[in-house]
Amino acid sequence: MTPAPQRRGPAQAGQAAGGGPASGGGTAVGGGSASFAAPAGPGQAARGIDAVVIAAQLGRQPRGVCTVAHRCPCGLPDVIQTAPRLPDGTPFPTLYYLTCPRAAVAISRLEAAGLMREMTRRLADDPALRPQQLAAHRDYVGRRDAAALAAGVLPLPPGTPSAGGMPGRVKCLHALAAHELACAGANALGREAIQAAGQWWAAGPCVPAPAPADLAARAPAASRPLPASPAAPRPAEQSSASSAQPAAGPQRADGCQLRPWRADG
Repeated sequence: MTPAPQRRGPAQAGQAAGGGPASGGGTAVGGGSASFAAPAGPGQAARGIDAVVIAAQLGRQPRGVCTVAHRCPCGLPDVIQTAPRLPDGTPFPTLYYLTCPRAAVAISRLEAAGLMREMTRRLADDPALRPQQLAAHRDYVGRRDAAALAAGVLPLPPGTPSAGGMPGRVKCLHALAAHELACAGANALGREAIQAAGQWWAAGPCVPAPAPADLAARAPAASRPLPASPAAPRPAEQSSASSAQPAAGPQRADGCQLRPWRADG
């Protein structure tokens, strides 16, 4: 199992990657001093360098307005929080979305190796694990409802699934890992996936941060909240782009990213 380094939240990495200050800290994910630092709460819409980086990571503009929910040790965003409804009112149940292509590939390898099946079996057999995932499910729904209110949109109807198959199944490790990165200590199985994924950040930033001159050339579009993509498919749990979009990988019937990127390293 690979220990994780101190993860940086916006307060630590904001100047380097274009994010604003935020309070908060992290809770231990692995043994020893390893920890993931997550923001304390939602912030403003991603702007400037963050907006350009997120679009480069995804290979498209994200659907709806998003905020940076967590940062990689390199300072770039690796998880975004999206509003629970798109600008046209369409429900978007995926609150936390893993944007780092290297992290997504590492998690996809775990899925391909059968980790989701093993975790689902454990949920059925382990009476101590089931309450933990039920708590994670409730945490996700509660944060999503709060995000809806903060965004000025209607919360999703009661009974709307949370993410990743919670609480009784594991259908998408990307969603569980994103939840744990954004809200340290909230998702036990997401934490296991992060620990098993290895040091995806070791090769450095997954995409080059744009230089100030490049950023200026993109203004004012880069300084506005990210718009919805008119060609975006309807959201599933950890949604990925359609097969017609070369930057994304194939998608399972449950909507989970399978191989969203083929990144080197």
